[in-house]
Amino acid sequence: MVTAAGEPESPFLSGYDIFLFRQGRHYRLYQKMGNHPLVMEGRDGSWFAVWAPNARRVTVIGDFNGWDPASHPLRERPDGSGIWEGFIAGAVEGMRYKYHLISRHNDYTADRGDPFAFSWELPPATASVIAEPRTEWHDGTWMEERKVRQELTSPLSIYEMHLGSWRHIPEDGGRPPGYRELAPMLSGYLSEMEFSHVEFLPVMEHPFYGSWGYQTIGYFAPTSRYGSPRDFMYLIDHLHRNGIGVILDWVPSHFPSDPHGLGFYDGTHLYEHSSPERGFHPEWKSLIFNYGRYEVQSFLISSALFWLDRYHADGLRVDGVASMLYLDYARKVGEWIPNQYGGKENLEALAFLQNLNEAVYGNFPDVQTFAEESTAWPMVTRPKYTGGVGFGLKWNLGWMHDTLQFFSRDSLYRSYHIPELTFSLCYAFSEHYVLCLSHDEVVHGKGSLFDRMPGDDWQKHANLRLLFGYLYAHPGKKLIFMGDEFGQRSEWDHQGSLSWQLLESAEHRGIRSWIRDLNRVYREEEALHRTDSDPRGFEWIDYGDTRNVAFSFIRKIPGSGEILLAICNFTPIPRRDYRIGLPCDGEWTELLNSDAGHYGGSDMGNLGSVTANPVPFHERPFSAAFTLPPLAFLLLKHKGGE
Repeated sequence: MVTAAGEPESPFLSGYDIFLFRQGRHYRLYQKMGNHPLVMEGRDGSWFAVWAPNARRVTVIGDFNGWDPASHPLRERPDGSGIWEGFIAGAVEGMRYKYHLISRHNDYTADRGDPFAFSWELPPATASVIAEPRTEWHDGTWMEERKVRQELTSPLSIYEMHLGSWRHIPEDGGRPPGYRELAPMLSGYLSEMEFSHVEFLPVMEHPFYGSWGYQTIGYFAPTSRYGSPRDFMYLIDHLHRNGIGVILDWVPSHFPSDPHGLGFYDGTHLYEHSSPERGFHPEWKSLIFNYGRYEVQSFLISSALFWLDRYHADGLRVDGVASMLYLDYARKVGEWIPNQYGGKENLEALAFLQNLNEAVYGNFPDVQTFAEESTAWPMVTRPKYTGGVGFGLKWNLGWMHDTLQFFSRDSLYRSYHIPELTFSLCYAFSEHYVLCLSHDEVVHGKGSLFDRMPGDDWQKHANLRLLFGYLYAHPGKKLIFMGDEFGQRSEWDHQGSLSWQLLESAEHRGIRSWIRDLNRVYREEEALHRTDSDPRGFEWIDYGDTRNVAFSFIRKIPGSGEILLAICNFTPIPRRDYRIGLPCDGEWTELLNSDAGHYGGSDMGNLGSVTANPVPFHERPFSAAFTLPPLAFLLLKHKGGE
């Protein structure tokens, strides 16, 4: 079919598509916009469609025309959408291309990448690449089961990692493995360690490697640094076939100003807000999306659904949510513009996030979205229809900050700071939380988690094991960054590789064994995960022992009869005959002891179990005398009635 002007009619964009796009409600734009190889009138080529409403002329330049800006002009749709489109014969998969735009404003000229490109050149090259991401998936079993595996009552234990610095291949110049090479290595390791999920720092194409992916330029393309789109699909498929879920870090909070990217795209502030008070991020020196522009909402939400649809991702961790919600984020007085009611809340960004989560869960009810939100904004993980933002889970950054501050203190002073640990239980059930010890805690001069632990080398190991034990017993899903699981000693370096040679040391192997066993018990014991968002599943026994700097609490499933007792000794002094009040008499079996010899501890404990007697203590009818090893975490289980 042809238009009245004799040009081919779009095989993709209908009038209804344009309506949804302009309403901010088109969530599958990746099926319509960008580049799509096809055969038209017997010729192999590609259909191109780009949004540039302020352009006077748009042509496609690339390998198929010698990068000649006069060869292949696109036509502007007559419907006022600002979309330019057309078919180019000979533009086939694997060829590079850009859009050459001449603006209506002062004849501004630029060569831009495709905002909807499925593939990009290897940086520092900047062209988009014609591609059609597809593969033969073999993860049917995982996809059928993932709703059960990812519910709020399920055991989510997440391994956060950066693809380029996890492990290098020394026999090939010390390079990071590609997507396909990584698949068996990573799935085998995560299965052995019994993690349920892996979370990749942003894999979307980014020009500056040192941004770790957080300066995204290709919102529909995995970075070409490790292979092709099909290779990345292979990695996800392989992880799924081995029972590992995949969470992708996704960045709608800001984007870089590189000249081939989205900034000032058609000679105007198209994707970013035109006001510097709302369109420029002073902390990250990047541009901020105009969330009030409906076409931008369609673009971003389409990107989110793209990764869930085409790449079978199981969740999205949304970066920088606090920076989106507050107009005064990282700004001084006078550097921001209040909303229409005079407040600092970004109402347009709030509406976008609500629409995003509504679209994600409406189309993929078996996935999860995770908010990196660092403030006390209410109801982040409550549905939009109740006034919430609509996320599935939220990173508990308050817990992280307070916990690491406490653990960094010398044990001599910890008795004065126990509230740094106990305060988190005042709000632990106000949201659906993920307890996160993420990459942000091992960069920018903070040192590694191991290095932040006080004391001599033995105490550092013991403190780290105690920290992880406390993490796994505290209500909330779990996340740790790569290297933490074996006590990486140095700060994370994105240019290098983790210090795997540390595993030659029995102490570091002990930490890794400890994490593996924590993951196993966390998965096996329902009381540790089913009630993460239910206050009935947690009870303090003693949180006020400032003399011994120890505390104890219970995790349980109400009515089940199975109760877990967690005990933490935050000093290097062993405590013998340490009495704790208990709700039940009889035998309490020791499931975990971080001081066990095979974890690198001093091998002190309770010989596998403790028997409670009818001696009232801690306002409970029964009690038992425990041996608390130094700087140790204990987990015991009671079977029977509550």
